Amino acid sequence: MALFGNAHTVDPDKAQQDYARLLGQGEQVHAAFLLIRDTILFTDRRLLLVDKQGITGKKVEYHSVPYRSITHFAVETAGTFDLDAELKIWISGSAAPIQKTFTKGVDIYEVQAILTQFVTR
Repeated sequence: MALFGNAHTVDPDKAQQDYARLLGQGEQVHAAFLLIRDTILFTDRRLLLVDKQGITGKKVEYHSVPYRSITHFAVETAGTFDLDAELKIWISGSAAPIQKTFTKGVDIYEVQAILTQFVTR
């Protein structure tokens, strides 16, 4: 599942309010990124992928990934001709990684550092 387009950071407090119904009691959003219509939330408990589907985007899939189920991940930085950076996350029990694409508007090293902070706990 790859996404293309303008990615940018979202204020964690705003993401906390916008997605409050999806969060468990006391769960806190530490970082959030918007990729066109989709959103990636890093909470203190899990990675939450919000995938808007269809033409209108009214159908939404919420994919919750507990950090403990992430077996490994990789980042690929943007190059001279390839302007997009990519994050790949492998989850136990699944051979194919979840893939997210970021434009140069997001520091992929920051995304990797946030993921490292939670996965290595």
